[in-house]
Amino acid sequence: MSAADPALLAAVEAWAAADVDPDDAREALDAARGGGLETLRDAWTGSLQFGTAGLRGAMAPGPNRMNRSVVVRAAAGLGAYLREQVGPAAGAPLVVVGHDARHRSGVFATDSAAVLTAAGCRVVLLPGALPTPVLAHAVRRLGADAGVMVTASHNPKDDNGYKVYLGGRVAPGPGEGVQIVPPADAGIAARIAAAPAPVDVPRAGDGWEVADASLLDGYVDAVVGLLPPGPRGLRLVTTAMHGVGQPVLSRVLAGAGFTDVTPVPEQAEPDPDFPTVPFPNPEEPGALDLALDLAARSGADLVVAVDPDADRSSVAVPDPARGPAGSAAGWRQLTGDEVGALLGEHVLTRSPAPVEGVDPDEPATVACSLVSGSLLHRVAAAHGVRSASTLTGFKWIARTPGLVMGYEEAIGYCVAPSVVRDKDGISASLLLVELAAAEAARGRSLLDRLDALALAHGVHVTAPVTLRLEDMSVVGPVLARLLAEPPADLAGTAVTSVEDLAAGVDGLPPTTGVRLRAVEPGAGPGGAAARAARVVVRPSGTEPKLKAYLEVVEPVGTGPDGLAAARAGGGERMARLADQVRALLA
Repeated sequence: MSAADPALLAAVEAWAAADVDPDDAREALDAARGGGLETLRDAWTGSLQFGTAGLRGAMAPGPNRMNRSVVVRAAAGLGAYLREQVGPAAGAPLVVVGHDARHRSGVFATDSAAVLTAAGCRVVLLPGALPTPVLAHAVRRLGADAGVMVTASHNPKDDNGYKVYLGGRVAPGPGEGVQIVPPADAGIAARIAAAPAPVDVPRAGDGWEVADASLLDGYVDAVVGLLPPGPRGLRLVTTAMHGVGQPVLSRVLAGAGFTDVTPVPEQAEPDPDFPTVPFPNPEEPGALDLALDLAARSGADLVVAVDPDADRSSVAVPDPARGPAGSAAGWRQLTGDEVGALLGEHVLTRSPAPVEGVDPDEPATVACSLVSGSLLHRVAAAHGVRSASTLTGFKWIARTPGLVMGYEEAIGYCVAPSVVRDKDGISASLLLVELAAAEAARGRSLLDRLDALALAHGVHVTAPVTLRLEDMSVVGPVLARLLAEPPADLAGTAVTSVEDLAAGVDGLPPTTGVRLRAVEPGAGPGGAAARAARVVVRPSGTEPKLKAYLEVVEPVGTGPDGLAAARAGGGERMARLADQVRALLA
């Protein structure tokens, strides 16, 4: 079979000859020469592209996979870019390198340290597998010119990734310690393309530093320091999804005074095979089953989950409307938009002051991505605080001038930009626990807090519709059809605007996607939001998916049953809208 495609066989053999990992080379050659050449085709079709998400893909040999050779060339390109940006007279660029506990993450991090050191950079390697927010914090704390985090976040177990932050002399100001954006991504990618064959990239045998415990201690102290004295009487169940977040999350909670904390034992220790969850993402159906069962049995007040690299956070609360106490069915996981609104309200109530490191004349601002719900904007307006929409991803949210809080619906939250200018599941979890404890001390819950927001601003219901794709080439025709033949209404409300995000909207740079909006004239009771619906359709930036982000807004009428009626109406409209969008994307 290998002889059927001599060009592919030659490409595999050439790769193996230049591979820095003999096991990868042997695996590829054995497959190619043993009759399995065709199974390697996709791994040798093009190369894994370096973009604003860095690198991310399945781990296997080949230029279109995550492996040591790809990482070595990526580090070489990054080193060349940093040397050019800093300049020869300014001293060695400082790079901090961290990694999670996935298969090969430690090796990829050490390879990166070796290449960057040989390239003339000063490298600080974090001590062991740690959460992504610790790396992001270290970039700003050390004044580093760049940070590298080896992680695939919440992707399946076979994946890994390479996330790059810039700071110091390369990206000062609001971009310091934030993930890369254009044109830096293209600049690094060009230097990766110009790097020599992996086996020819210089790698130092030593010379990098390993950070001591003070770096992690500094992060923990900074997060714990976010909380003033207050109620601490909550019983918590936590889960780290087999990732690296549990030890740090536990330290932060204990340091803040929350001592009644029970981790899910099956998911507390790092395990790169993620044996209890097929997708280690707290948003995935079933991912919190073990945590909810433990919470129901132990009489917990709150479930807190972080994803494997602990940059995302999710919570679940007891909900008597869903089932009896003592049963996992009696719990409800809050959506990313619900948590975003709660945290926004909480942060603005606690302190609306501008953040450290931003021009004091910049007004305090909250921000969310344009696919997130609109409730945060109404919360900000009620506090007299500016709000902003950004492109999807924290690389954009974190760059918002005057940022005091930002979020995206995919359970990512930045609640302390002076500590971590990126999404941080640990600090977000701590503030959620603080808010829940304060509500509990008043005999209330987070659900009561959501009801208060609904009464003030209308019921906002959001939900995703996601299509996993075998072929991403279908995205363009689907979006073109939506623009050319948009629906007349969204869940019964007439469409008022159809926007091509590639043309730029709301003053934002162009991006791939379509936004449909439907808004009824006039405001709701008491100046609350009018009845509305919105759909944003875009491709995922990290996975082979087409995603639609849905929102309906239902005004709350007067009378004792107004809120219940609005919630029922919003739920019914969302069900109709979801069915409508599935049909549109079919």
